[in-house]
Amino acid sequence: MPVEPSAPRVPLGAENAGKPGYYTVKPGETLIRVGLETGQNWKDIAKWNNIDNTNLIEAGQVLRVVPPGPLPKPEQRPLDPKPTTEPAPVATVPSTSPPSSAPVTPKEDENVNWLWPSGGAVVSTFDEGKNKGVTLNGKLGDPVLASADGRVVYAGSGLRGYGNLVILKHNNTYLTAYAHNQTLLVKEDQSVKRGQKIAEMGSSDADRVQLHFEIRKQGKPVDPLKLLPTR
Repeated sequence: MPVEPSAPRVPLGAENAGKPGYYTVKPGETLIRVGLETGQNWKDIAKWNNIDNTNLIEAGQVLRVVPPGPLPKPEQRPLDPKPTTEPAPVATVPSTSPPSSAPVTPKEDENVNWLWPSGGAVVSTFDEGKNKGVTLNGKLGDPVLASADGRVVYAGSGLRGYGNLVILKHNNTYLTAYAHNQTLLVKEDQSVKRGQKIAEMGSSDADRVQLHFEIRKQGKPVDPLKLLPTR
């Protein structure tokens, strides 16, 4: 008796592929990488997707990468409105303030007081296709500083190509990443201040002592030299 071929397995969340607020996992990606690419804390992504084992994500899986929000309320209308013989008078009251439901743009997220993370010279500049940040030279053990106030969303060596890595989340818009360190001096969920020493420069997962520094705006790499103060 012939055996019927089994149906191809559909990745988890495939019904949400392409929708705003969702991300399709690429081959070899981890939750840490997904967090970096979307500008979110990888632990939040795990919580939003009910992921208990953070090592078990797969290529093609579609993850929610924005906080779950309330569903919009349906517009309420009378089911059987009664006609009126006269139109009701409309009271016009001048208003000097916008309606409370008007969206508010968090402009403060754009106004970050950036600081150079190291005193080293720039030896490699931003190129979105090849280098998603800048590379600064230095000596083994040189201080690596937080570029702005923020919270540590990752501290470890689980992201291939970055060595000992610190990722800071500064607000809903910006993340920074500090790679190839010798020693990490902060832990996940720790709050840090602008200029605080968070690591010591090293050569982990690199061929020489250096600091690879990235600024990401809503997950997209941007040129740090356009945001850092002029030296």
